[in-house]
Amino acid sequence: MNAVLLVGVGGALGAMGRYGAAVMFTRLGIVGFPWATMAVNIFGSLGMGILIGYLAHATPAWQAEARLLLAVGMLGGFTTFSAFSLDVVTLVERGQVANALGYAAVSVLASVLALMAGLLLTRWIL
Repeated sequence: MNAVLLVGVGGALGAMGRYGAAVMFTRLGIVGFPWATMAVNIFGSLGMGILIGYLAHATPAWQAEARLLLAVGMLGGFTTFSAFSLDVVTLVERGQVANALGYAAVSVLASVLALMAGLLLTRWIL
């Protein structure tokens, strides 16, 4: 249960951060292009790299808890793109470059197509 709470608390903080970024960009008048989403994805991925790099180097006693709270929860709630980016880099570091490229291409294309299918299905039903 402790793991679920760590992920939940982190996820709530990350989601609030993502919402806050969207509000900030809108209040600054930065609209017309998804700048906030792009910024969140980039900074979340940077944060994931820093966090995972630190945890791998330092191996603190609280590593598992930090990974659940910060990587899975907070950064996962802030942007799932950071987890996606970590998956791609992990595959590349394992020497599975073709798998990494395939994973990235299929994930992006299939996700966009799935969203379009969901919209079309909903519009057809409603």
